[in-house]
Amino acid sequence: MASTISVWRQRIGYGAADLSCNLIWQMITLYLLFYYTDVAGLAAAHVSLLFLLTRFVDGITDILMGVVIDKTNTRWGKSRPYFLIGAVPFGLLAVLTFLVPDVGEAGKLVYAYITYIGLSAAYTMVNIPMASILPSLTSDANERTTLATVRIVFALIGATAVSALTLPMVDALGGGSQAQGFFWTMLIFAVIGMLLFFFTFKNVEEKVKIRRQKVTLKTSFSGLKGNKPWYIFMLNIVFMWGSYFLQQATLIYFFTYNIGRADLASVIATISAFVPVFGTLMTPLFARMMYKRTLFMVASAINLAGIIVMLIANVNVPGLIIGAVIAASGYGLRQAIYFSMQADPVDYGEWKTGINASGLMMALNGFMGKLTFAFAGALSGMLLTWGRYVPNQTQPDSALFAIQLGYLIIPAILVVFSMITMCFYNLDKIYPQIRAELDARSQKGETDDHQTAL
Repeated sequence: MASTISVWRQRIGYGAADLSCNLIWQMITLYLLFYYTDVAGLAAAHVSLLFLLTRFVDGITDILMGVVIDKTNTRWGKSRPYFLIGAVPFGLLAVLTFLVPDVGEAGKLVYAYITYIGLSAAYTMVNIPMASILPSLTSDANERTTLATVRIVFALIGATAVSALTLPMVDALGGGSQAQGFFWTMLIFAVIGMLLFFFTFKNVEEKVKIRRQKVTLKTSFSGLKGNKPWYIFMLNIVFMWGSYFLQQATLIYFFTYNIGRADLASVIATISAFVPVFGTLMTPLFARMMYKRTLFMVASAINLAGIIVMLIANVNVPGLIIGAVIAASGYGLRQAIYFSMQADPVDYGEWKTGINASGLMMALNGFMGKLTFAFAGALSGMLLTWGRYVPNQTQPDSALFAIQLGYLIIPAILVVFSMITMCFYNLDKIYPQIRAELDARSQKGETDDHQTAL
C-alpha cells in the first residue's frame, strides 16, 4: 500500500510540473501578442521581431541548460534541484511580463525584451529538467510510459484552464481595465505555478542512480556519438511536430475561408485539445501489449486516417468533425508514447559510451522542436503569400489551395515521413538487455565505491 502511494505521489508530482508550465506558458501562447499590441500599445512589427529573436535565444539557453544539468551533482540529483531553483524566477518574470509600464514606445519595448527573454530563460530552467529527469525517475519502461501519460494529462488540464478561465478572469478582476485584469490573472496563475513546482520538487526522486562523473561540454557531446536511436528520434521531431504545428497555424484560415464557417475553428480547436486526453489515458495499457515503436506507428496511422477523412469530407461539416475526432485520438496516443520514448535513447547512449548526457539530449530535442515550430510558422506564411492570400477578402482558388496544403495535405505527408523515419528505430527490441546491463553497472559501481570508502 505504501509503495502504491509513493508511486502515485511521484506520478502526480511529475505531472504537476507540466500543469504549472502550461498555466503560465499557455497565457503567453494565447494572449501575450494581444496584450503587447492592444493593451501595452506596442507595434505589431516590433513584437513579431521580439518573438523571433527570443526563439533564437531559446535555442542557446536550451543547450546551455542541458550542459548545466549534465554537470550538476547534488544530494537531490541532477535535474530535480532546478524545480526548486527555477520556480520563483519563472513565476516572478511571468507577472512582470504582463506589467509593461507606460514609459514611451522605446522604453516599453526595452522592458518587453528584458522580461520576455528572461521569462523564456526561466521557462527553460524548469522545463528542460522535466524531460531530463524522466530516465532517472525509473528504469521501468512501462512506468516511464505511465509518467509521460500523467504529465500530458496534467498539461492538458493546465492548457484547458487557461483557455476557459483567462478572459472571464480578466473581465472580473480588471474593473474595466484590461491591463489590470491581465496582471491579476497572471499573478494568480503564477502563484499557483510556483507552488506546483515546490510540490514537484518535494514529491519526485531520482531513483535511478547515475555514477558521478566530471562532465565537460566536450564530454556531453561525446555522449551523443553513435547514438542512432537518438538521431532517428531527432529527425522524427521535424516530421511529427511539423505536421501538428502547421495544422495549428492554418486552422483558422481553413475554416474561415475554405469552409466559410469561422465558428467551426473553435469547435475543432476544442476537439484537438480534449479528445487527445482519451488516447493519452489508454497509452500505458497499449504500451504493455506492444513495442513503443509499434504503438507510435499505430497512433500515427490513426492520426493520418483522420486527416484523410477531413480531406475527403471537403466542405461536409459532419465529416470534418468525425475526421478531427479520429485525428485527435491518434495524436493523443502518439504524443504520450513520444514523451515516453525520448528517455530510452538516453539509456542507449550511456550504455554505448558510458556517458549520461540526458540534459544535453533533452535540450537538443527541445531546440529541434522550437526550430520546427518556427519553420511551420514560416511555411504557413509562405504558402499564403504564394497563394496570393488577401486578409478579410473572398480568396482566389490559389489561396484556398494553399490553405488546404497547409492544413491537410502537407501535414498528411509529414505524418507519412514520420512513420517512414520510425521504421528505422529498433531500440525497443534490445532495450531490456541495455537496461539490465546498466543496472548491473550501477550496482557494481556502488559496490566499488563502498569498498573504496572502507
